[in-house]
Amino acid sequence: MKRAVFAGQEYWGRPVPGFGPADAALAIVGLAPAAHGANRTGRMFTGDRSGDVLYAALHTVGLASQPTVTHRDDGLRLHRTRITAPVHCAPPANKPTPGERDTCRPWLARELSLLRPGLRAIVVLGGFGWQALLPVLDAADWEIPRPRPKFGHGVRVELTARDGAEPLSLFGCYHPSQQNTYTGRLTPAMLEAVLAEARDAAGLR
Repeated sequence: MKRAVFAGQEYWGRPVPGFGPADAALAIVGLAPAAHGANRTGRMFTGDRSGDVLYAALHTVGLASQPTVTHRDDGLRLHRTRITAPVHCAPPANKPTPGERDTCRPWLARELSLLRPGLRAIVVLGGFGWQALLPVLDAADWEIPRPRPKFGHGVRVELTARDGAEPLSLFGCYHPSQQNTYTGRLTPAMLEAVLAEARDAAGLR
């Protein structure tokens, strides 16, 4: 159901693709399209409060061309950074299920395989994305430590490539949801610090 403020807008209502250049050295993995955000705009993290926080931080650390986002044609450009998610359709109540995660996994795997030649770092926003991503990275020939690393804000894990390719730096970050940002669990400074470290690890400074 549409919110009254968006009553005059046509919702995207389709799977939302990843956003960003094909030569990205840094990937950001979120959760799923928001019901009244990306599900309405057709672009990841656009049109909702989470996106407002994320893109402002990306702009601050030099990875986005502007700090505000509203729709797919607002002129925003990302600097060798791509944003995607384990689930590409807006889930009921904004809470994706393991079944939805597993159904969408081939799309995430394919996207990361296309990025792999130049990919040097990934920031994962939240525990759901972390758990969804590790098996995909394992299947893509990155060595996952045993026991598997646990998600946490500020966690950094260096993954070696089984095929001798460049290593990958994996970062954990709290999701910029309203629940996290309104309570202070995640502040702009905390988000910017993780993004800046990932930017440097990807060689984008």
